[in-house]
Amino acid sequence: MDTAENQELSQNDLFEHFKFIASKGQEPLRVDKFLMNFIENATRSKIQKAAKDGNIWVNNTIVRQNYKVKAGDEVKVLFEHPPYEFLLTPENISLDIVYEDEALLVVNKPAGMVVHPGHGNYSGTLINALTFHFENLPNNSSNRPGLVHRIDKDTSGLLVVAKTEVAMTYLAKQFFEKTSEREYIALVWGNVENDSGTIEGNIARHPKNRLQMTVFPEGDEGKEAVTHYKVIERLGYVTLVSCKLETGRTHQIRVHMKYIRHTLFNDERYGGDKILKGTTFTKYKQFVDNAFKILPRQALHAKTLGFEHPTTKEFMKFNSELPEDMIQCIEKWRNYSKQSS
Repeated sequence: MDTAENQELSQNDLFEHFKFIASKGQEPLRVDKFLMNFIENATRSKIQKAAKDGNIWVNNTIVRQNYKVKAGDEVKVLFEHPPYEFLLTPENISLDIVYEDEALLVVNKPAGMVVHPGHGNYSGTLINALTFHFENLPNNSSNRPGLVHRIDKDTSGLLVVAKTEVAMTYLAKQFFEKTSEREYIALVWGNVENDSGTIEGNIARHPKNRLQMTVFPEGDEGKEAVTHYKVIERLGYVTLVSCKLETGRTHQIRVHMKYIRHTLFNDERYGGDKILKGTTFTKYKQFVDNAFKILPRQALHAKTLGFEHPTTKEFMKFNSELPEDMIQCIEKWRNYSKQSS
């Protein structure tokens, strides 16, 4: 039996945990460093062990940790056990259900709750809760029970969940065709110049930091993304804005606001957890640190969700209140800007 057949047999006994395609702009980079950029919560030692055990494959061939990843390479990490996200354990986690009928439910997700299991988050997710409370939820195209769309772990707010196959198809079509309505409230760094505007720019993975997304204004990479924003309140060194999504890309609001130089307040992944606007006074630094403690996450809330009901065909619209951490942080900035003016 030749090596290729041997590899194929051994690969059949393994389960794919991660798969990445190196982008066109990828400069040669050691595979262990490449994967460190890609896999959240991964440690160098775990990746090196995976390489030592022969579990890292590039273009269907096992590679060592010093293999240099090039543009277009397909990098896979394989293990002998199925990915934990496929081993769904129902968990009795309470849900804030805003609306429910036979076809769907609308959930108000708290900040800090991951939507579906993934690397480093195998329990305590919205999916773990949903599979406990509801039986036979339909799978979406990624085999996620009930999920029509998702919001980031540290974003709070509204999500619609399908309870039937018909509802899943009908709702997913609306998100795809941009007929659903989604409004977010965000607190961003800086005084946003225009009262309203539209941000357009394709979004794809950042070529160097794969845990970030970035804008490709030329449209040569990524997927089309459109965000409409409107200023709600100016608070000195920060601004409260409403963002309406025309498309729904990963981290879209976070990436688009950074692109126009108004990074979300305390958005650690995109640099908003540093003082980006303001004075050099020590008292000001202390004030911002206290605001970070009040709101220990990106200042983003999915406030409004609208869609056509799959059965009644009625357009339904739901609103949720800002969570307490955002309210307190905004109030703190409001008081500060009044004192400073």
